[in-house]
Amino acid sequence: MSLFMSYKLASLALNNRIVMAPMTRARTTQPGNIPNDLMAQYYAQRASAGLIITEATQISDDSQGYSFTPGVYTAEQIEGWKKVTAAVHQAGGKIFNQIWHVGRVSHPIFQQGNAPIAPSAIAPVGTKVWIVDEAHPEGQMVDCPEPKAMVQADIDRVVADFAQAGVNAVAAGFDGIEIHGGNGYLIDQFLRTNSNHRTDAYGGSQENRIRFLLEIVQAVSAKIGANKVGVRLAPYVTFKDMACPEIVDTILLAAKHLSALGVAYLHLSEADWDDAPKVPESFRVELRRVFKDSIIVAGRYDVARANEVIDNGYADLVAFGRPFIANPDLPYRLMHQLPLSAFDKGPLFGGSAAGYTDYPTHNEALRAVIRSDDDEVA
Repeated sequence: MSLFMSYKLASLALNNRIVMAPMTRARTTQPGNIPNDLMAQYYAQRASAGLIITEATQISDDSQGYSFTPGVYTAEQIEGWKKVTAAVHQAGGKIFNQIWHVGRVSHPIFQQGNAPIAPSAIAPVGTKVWIVDEAHPEGQMVDCPEPKAMVQADIDRVVADFAQAGVNAVAAGFDGIEIHGGNGYLIDQFLRTNSNHRTDAYGGSQENRIRFLLEIVQAVSAKIGANKVGVRLAPYVTFKDMACPEIVDTILLAAKHLSALGVAYLHLSEADWDDAPKVPESFRVELRRVFKDSIIVAGRYDVARANEVIDNGYADLVAFGRPFIANPDLPYRLMHQLPLSAFDKGPLFGGSAAGYTDYPTHNEALRAVIRSDDDEVA
C-alpha cells in the first residue's frame, strides 16, 4: 500500500504518493492563452492526488508550440492561474506549474511569422504540432519547419524567461514549478547529440550539453528556492526525432548536478507506447545513487507496478496521466480497486467542458445509476 501513504516532498506534506502527470488539454481563454474557471474546476476535481503537475505552460510569447496552451508571463495569465491554485488548495490539494519552451517543436504561426529557435538549425523529422487558425478552424497537425540556431543572446533571454516564469508561478499561488526538460522540447534538444550540433560552450561534450539545463535551474532556484523546483527528463523517450546514443549517460550526469543543486525532485517521463523500451533496472539503481532527493516516475503504471518501484527504492512517487482524465477521483478508485472509466479521445485538445470536467466520480456515477433505477421502478 506504499502508493497511498503520505509523503514529505521538500517542505510539502502530500496526502499520498500519487501524482497527476502534466497533460496538454488546451482549454485556455482566447486571445491571450489565459487560464480560466473551467480549468480551475478541472484541476480542483483532481485535487485528491498527492501532487498535481499542470499542463506545460509557456514562459514567453515565443515558447508556444500548440494552440490554446496556457502561459504564465502576462498579468492576465497570472490572474487566471490564481483561480486554479485557489480552487486546488481549497480542495486540499498541492499543485506545481510545469513550465516549458518548446524550441523547434513549433511553427511560425506562434512566432510572429519567424522560424522557431533551437540549439541548432535542424528540423525534427516527422514531428507535427496542433494548430487552430483561420486555415485550420477545427484544428490540424502540421509539420515543424527548420528552426533558427540560437545565439548567446537568445540563450540568455530564455534562461531569464524561465526564472521570471518561476517568480510568476509562485505569485499565482503555485506550491512550486517543474521545468520541462524532456519529450523533445527545447532543453531536451540541447541535451541530445542529434538535435545539438553546436561547437560552443553548449554543445559537444556531455558537460556542455547539460549547461543550458543547469543554467535554467540555477536561475529559477535563485529566484524562488531550489526546494520549489522540480525537473522533468525523459532518457528513454525518443519521439519527435530525438534518438541519441548518449542521452542516458548525459541524463545521469545531469541528475548528479541537479542533486547537488538541491532541487525538490526529478520526474522521469518513461516511454508508454505498446512496444516501448523498458527502463533497465541498472539505470534505476544508478539514478538513485547519483540523485539523492525525491524521484517521480511516469509511464503507464498500475498499482502493482507503482508499489513495486516504490518498495524497491527506485522512486518515491508515481505519476498517472490518461487515467486521471476520465477518473477525477483516481486515488479513491485505485485504493478501493474500483473499475476505471475510459476517456474519449475526441475532445482531448481544445473544446469545452465535454470530455474535460464532465467525467463523474465513482460515487456520482453510482448515484446516477440508483436514481435511474428508482425512476424505472416509479
